[in-house]
Amino acid sequence: MKETFFRSMTWLHTWVGLLVCWILLLVFFAGTLSYYRYEMTLWSKPELHKNVFQQYDATKVTNELERAQRYLEEHAPDARDWRVNFPTDRKPYMSYSWQTQPEEGQRRGKFIEHIARTDSEELVTEVRESKGGHFFYRLHFDLHYIPAKVARWIVGFCTMFMLLALISGIVIHKRIFKDFFSFRRNKGSRSWLDAHNVSSVIALPYHLMITYTGLVTLMVMYMPWGVITAYDGDFKAFSKELRPSRVQVSPIGIEAQTVSLSTLLPEVRDIWGQAPLKQVVVNNPSDQNSRVNFYKETGEAVTDRRTAITFNGTNAELLSPGIEPESGAHNTHDTLIALHTGRFAEPVLRALFFISGILGCAMITTGTLLWAVKVRQKQQKQIKQGVKASLGLRLVEGLNLTFITGLPLATAAFFYANRLLPVDLVNRAQWEVNSFFIALACVALLACINRTLTAWRLVMTVTAIALIAIPVLNALTSNSDLLTNIAQKQWALVGFDLMCVFFGLSLIFARTKLGSKQGVIPKRTVNTRSENNRMRVNTSSATKEGV
Repeated sequence: MKETFFRSMTWLHTWVGLLVCWILLLVFFAGTLSYYRYEMTLWSKPELHKNVFQQYDATKVTNELERAQRYLEEHAPDARDWRVNFPTDRKPYMSYSWQTQPEEGQRRGKFIEHIARTDSEELVTEVRESKGGHFFYRLHFDLHYIPAKVARWIVGFCTMFMLLALISGIVIHKRIFKDFFSFRRNKGSRSWLDAHNVSSVIALPYHLMITYTGLVTLMVMYMPWGVITAYDGDFKAFSKELRPSRVQVSPIGIEAQTVSLSTLLPEVRDIWGQAPLKQVVVNNPSDQNSRVNFYKETGEAVTDRRTAITFNGTNAELLSPGIEPESGAHNTHDTLIALHTGRFAEPVLRALFFISGILGCAMITTGTLLWAVKVRQKQQKQIKQGVKASLGLRLVEGLNLTFITGLPLATAAFFYANRLLPVDLVNRAQWEVNSFFIALACVALLACINRTLTAWRLVMTVTAIALIAIPVLNALTSNSDLLTNIAQKQWALVGFDLMCVFFGLSLIFARTKLGSKQGVIPKRTVNTRSENNRMRVNTSSATKEGV
C-alpha cells in the first residue's frame, strides 16, 4: 500500500507539473519581473531620466496642489477626472494626469500624464508611449492577445496544477532536508534532480505562498457562488459594499466650480495626521456631482487596500472618512493579496521576493529538463539504431528550448524595441509587446529545426550579449548613462543596468557549463554490467544529442 501510494504521488507530481509547466514558467517569469515593474517603466522612458526625480516633501504639498489645480483647469477642463500624483520611493516624480472623456463605443478615455521638472516650472509633456514593466505585470495573469477572462481561467487552472505539484512533491520527497545540502555536479540526470530539489526546497514557503495567494486574487471569479447567493448575482452591489470608497459617480451635466483642493488638506490631516499623500483624484471636475478623493501612501504596511477620504467636489462636504468596516475575512483576504503583490516590500525584502521568483523559474525548468533527459536515456538504444525520438520527447525538448532560452531573449528584445522604435510610431507600445513575442516565435522556429546543444548555445550567447549591452544602449539613446546615474544617485536606473549585466554574465557562465563535455565514457565501458556505468554512458550520449 505504501509503495503504491508513493508511486501514485510520483506519477501525479510528474504529470501535473509537466502538462502546464511552460505556461507556469511564463507566469512565474513575468510575475518575478513584476516586482520591479516601476523601475523598468522608469527606464523605458528616458525623457524622465534628468531633472525629474524628487522626494516627497510635506511642506510643499499645499503649493503643489494649487499649482496642479491651475494647470489641470487650463489644460484639461473637460476631462473625466484629474489626478495629482505625488512622489513615492518607486515613482520618484511629481505628475499631473487626466483621463479624457471616452469616445463612442469605448469604455474608457485616453490617459495623459505630464511630469513636473525640478529645475523649472515647465512640465515634461512629450514622453514616449511604452507599457514598460506594466506589460510583464499584466502578462503574468492576462497572457496577452487573448480575452482577459479566458486568460485568467487558464492561469487559474495552471496555478491549481502548480499547487498539486508542490504538495505531491513534498509528499514524495522523503529526504527533503538532507537533499537541501546535496548537489552532485556532472552526474547527468542526477544533477538535474539535485538542482530541482535544491531550487524547490530553498524557496518552498514562497512557492506555496505565491501559488495559493495567486488563486485567492481571483477567487470571486473562480468561485462566484457566494456572491450569486448573497447578492442575487449583483456583483456591483457586492463591490460597493466591499469597497464603499471606490464607488464611481456619474456627472449630471450641471456646471459648478470645483473646490480648491488645498483647502481640504487640514481636514485630511485631522484624520490621517502627517501620513504622506500618494494621490489626489477629482472625479467629474467642474460638475455639480464632483468628488475629490485623497489617497495616502501606505508604504511598508502589509495591505493592498486603496482607501480614500472623499469630499463633495463643489461644497467640500466630507462624504467618507476613509475608514472601511472591519471584517476578519476582509482583512485576511487583503493580507493574502498584499503578500502576492509584494507592494509593501522594502528593497531588501523585495530582492528576496525576486530571488525566490527566480528559484521558482529554476524549479520549473529543471523539472522539465529532468524529464527530457530521463526519457532520452530510455530511448537511447532505439535512437542509436536510427529510430527517431518519440513525438512527446521532441515536443518537450522543443518547448524547453523555446521557453527556457526564449523568454530572456524576448525580454531583451522588448527593451531594445523600447529604445530603437521611432518615438512617433503609431501603436508604439503595442509594437514593443509584439517584439517580445516575435523574438519568442523566432526561438520556437529554431526549436522546430534544431534542438541540440548548438541551438541552446546560440540563443544563450545572443541573449547574454544583448543584456550585457543594455547599459551601452541606455547611454546611446538617453540623456544619461550608468556613471551619471550613479553620481546623481538614481538607483532605480543603476539597478536596472547592473541587473541586466549580471544576468548576461550568468548566461555566459551557464553557456560555458552547457558546452563542456560532462561524464564522457570510453566505448569499452558500455559492456560492463555496472548499473552506475551504464547510467553514465546514457547521460553522456544524451548530452551529445541535445538537452
